[in-house]
Amino acid sequence: MTEKVDKHLREVEIPMRHIFKDMAKYAPSKIFGLLGNAVIVPVYTNLLMPSEYGVYAISLAVLSFLCILFSDWIGLAGLRFFRQNQLTEEVPRYLSTLVFILTSNLIVMYCLVAIFRNHFYEYFGIPPKIFLFILVLIIPVAVRALLFQVLRAQIKPGAFTVSTIINQIMTICFSVLIIKFFELGALSILIGMAISIMIIDIVLVFQTDILWLLRIEKPDKKMMKSLFIYGVPIAVASISLWFINQSNKFITNHYHGLEHAGFVGVAYNLTFPILMTLFAIITIAAYPRIINLFEDKMDVRPVIKKLTGYYLLISLPIVTIMCLYARDIMDIFANAKYEQAWILLPYFAFAAFFLSFSDYTTYQYHLSNKTYVLTVLKIVSAVIGLVLNIVLIKKMGLVGVGIATLAANILYFLLTVFVVIPGFEWKVPYKRLIHILLCFVPAAVVWYFLTKSSMLPILQMNILLVFYYLLFYFTKRYFKESIG
Repeated sequence: MTEKVDKHLREVEIPMRHIFKDMAKYAPSKIFGLLGNAVIVPVYTNLLMPSEYGVYAISLAVLSFLCILFSDWIGLAGLRFFRQNQLTEEVPRYLSTLVFILTSNLIVMYCLVAIFRNHFYEYFGIPPKIFLFILVLIIPVAVRALLFQVLRAQIKPGAFTVSTIINQIMTICFSVLIIKFFELGALSILIGMAISIMIIDIVLVFQTDILWLLRIEKPDKKMMKSLFIYGVPIAVASISLWFINQSNKFITNHYHGLEHAGFVGVAYNLTFPILMTLFAIITIAAYPRIINLFEDKMDVRPVIKKLTGYYLLISLPIVTIMCLYARDIMDIFANAKYEQAWILLPYFAFAAFFLSFSDYTTYQYHLSNKTYVLTVLKIVSAVIGLVLNIVLIKKMGLVGVGIATLAANILYFLLTVFVVIPGFEWKVPYKRLIHILLCFVPAAVVWYFLTKSSMLPILQMNILLVFYYLLFYFTKRYFKESIG
């Protein structure tokens, strides 16, 4: 029995302690990011009309689209193989290869945009001057994405936290000042982002020590092959998720105009960025650690199983609260001009829940270097999601947006559960899940009586969450997971 306990301690408890320490260091950046995302909604909705907010929402979606295709996957691939190259002391050559790929990709992007610019204007439906500024903005954004992943690979959560918080504050401050003094509408926010990100890129250069690690030398072909094999499927998979969760803004604009696209943008900004920032506190700390454990020949499935339990504990009560108080949340955070958007909050909240949940079920594809499987699953979900978006948005408006987004994300999650890589499969934390669900029963009774009172909705939400987590804490000894 002692040997079994020692093995469990070595394979699960000790790695979990390291992950918790990293989570504590990353948490301030994520919590501040969450608060920042919550603050910008009332600020921007009071400064912009729904149609201008629609331009802003579509602009961010376009930026996201281009970054997914040409830059984001490079940083993610770089994170995956950083430890491997660190062990062989090939980090300088590795970083040089990453920078070469990023530079080449951006050159290709500009060539394609120059050739097909009229098609881009027509498809995305935004003014040419906005689109041209996005093409400028993508350079500092791409550099930031790569440097943030290098920082994560180096496991520097403190530096990551400081940079993220500074970036968030500067973006809001610069954007508001430009809106107030220059009245440039949605373009003001993009300019504020550009100034903020360029400053943070300089900070990240020093935090990562990349100038001292980087060498100007011929890129390694073998490294490039590994990065492309791993990263390109991620890009295709990510663009598929983009079609699931972001294309609805363009489709809504096409059928119902920029005002309704603004409603979709507000609902999106009150759910996906806020919830996924909060839920990412676990994965942003866990992913580099899990990669390192795997490279050190350890079975990481028990660690992922335990992390899944913590994710469910954090996410399910919060998402449920957002559904129960959707109208109240919209009244609190958005200008009255955006009231119609509340109908989307329950759909988007649970869509964000299932999308974040899939971070745990998809470790199997990353660890086995079979990201092409993940790509296929996302493409299937995206095609079905895109069809649902077109059909339902045309017929049902905002409700159609919600149903299509939720259905596509549930489908994607289910596919990742049932399509299994042998030896890497995700393990369900049954006891933790049952415990979490059982705690909902008395919490539902408390909610019933709270709704009968004259108490402010914000107080009701807090009382419900405190009651739920206290109930969970005092009953957890009855639901302990067995060792092994």
